[in-house]
Amino acid sequence: MSIDALPVPAAVVQVRHPWRRLLADRWAMAGAAVVAVLLVVAAAAPAICAAEGHDPYTYDLDALSDLGAPAGFGGGIGAGHWFGVEPVTGRDLFAIVVHGARTSLLVGISATVLSVLLGVVIGATAGYFGGWYDRVVGRVVDVLLAFPWLVFVIALGAIAPASVPRPVLLVGALALLFGWPSIARVVRGQTMALRRRTFVVAATAMGAGPRHVLVRQILPHLSATVIVYATIRVPGMIGAEAALSFLGVGVPPPTPAWGRSIGDAIAWVHTDPMYLAFPGAALFLTTLAFNLLGDGLRDAFDPRSAALAR
Repeated sequence: MSIDALPVPAAVVQVRHPWRRLLADRWAMAGAAVVAVLLVVAAAAPAICAAEGHDPYTYDLDALSDLGAPAGFGGGIGAGHWFGVEPVTGRDLFAIVVHGARTSLLVGISATVLSVLLGVVIGATAGYFGGWYDRVVGRVVDVLLAFPWLVFVIALGAIAPASVPRPVLLVGALALLFGWPSIARVVRGQTMALRRRTFVVAATAMGAGPRHVLVRQILPHLSATVIVYATIRVPGMIGAEAALSFLGVGVPPPTPAWGRSIGDAIAWVHTDPMYLAFPGAALFLTTLAFNLLGDGLRDAFDPRSAALAR
């Protein structure tokens, strides 16, 4: 029998083919499917709401009772308003939830992308060059990780001029000030381990410069770590945006935002629980989907997870 005909243990196949392990993870695939649907919904929000016949900005006072509460069953749920209406204004809740996906995903994904890019650049260069630069980066990371970011962003939102778009302000505050330190610390540690590997030492001995080593030798080996971290980081950013909107310093009205809808719904939870249920369910489903996908990616690309599976 030839060597090629010998059977390969399943665990070895799993280690060599992390994407196969990911595809075999039903929970991760379910999370990926939900994320894909959410992205489509966010991109096609105007068309989806047009099919229902409403937008998230038009008031419908006829759908309200004299006390400002939605008239009818379940907060006004019916053929005209699939999720009911918003108290006081009568705005369509389905349109608010659908367009709110745009706000949450835009801020969450944009802040994650910027923080990952900045964290990878700073962490990789600090881990590779070391010296005084690494020490300075380490101290800055320690300070930012210990800083109460929520208090700072609330204060920043209160003093920032109205001419600054709130989504831009949120993305900048979450990513540029407080999003990158944790990924920079992870990438720095990985880079310090990789720079001692034989292939990096050989490339340096052959005359490769720092740029070539970082881009061609080290960064490809960090790609799996970066992908996993970014996927897990997205729900945290979405939750941060929702928390800030809940506190009234996020995206201003009338722009739909799940966090602000949840905050407004607290006062109506006894008379109109659907007003809280739909935005809350959307936020929960989104964060759960990204967490499931991130956990699946981590298990697929982590060799220690494959060893435990055996």
